[in-house]
Amino acid sequence: MILYLDSSALVKFYVEERSSAEVLQTYREAQQAATAVISRVEVSAGLAKAQRMGRVPGTDARRALDLFRKEWPRIAHVRVDEGLVARADSFAWEYGLRGYDAVHLAAGLNWQESLGLQVWLATFDEALWRAAEIAGLRAWPEGFGSG
Repeated sequence: MILYLDSSALVKFYVEERSSAEVLQTYREAQQAATAVISRVEVSAGLAKAQRMGRVPGTDARRALDLFRKEWPRIAHVRVDEGLVARADSFAWEYGLRGYDAVHLAAGLNWQESLGLQVWLATFDEALWRAAEIAGLRAWPEGFGSG
């Protein structure tokens, strides 16, 4: 499996949530994995939010952030440029996606096209999951957005 992870999937590496174990296992089994560079700020913001909401104690959140920053170089990064943003602009309108979700869809598709191989997009956002399936990516987890 070639795996593209959006931030909703990546944050599960660092915060114990429903499906965290499955995400980690799928990531470990993937032949290749990547995410857009914007995930760096999205995961940091997600960890800060988890701390603010009391879902993760402050010291645990800080450790998770430090670990994330240490591991960040280990995953491939899809560059975000004007062409990718223009593509995301059309996806935001066409599929009714939030801004960064549209960027993730465009990044996943660009990566798939550059590889010439099927890419699975890991996300826990239903709108992005559905859009990925329509746009030509395989959405993971299977069956997530179909219910």
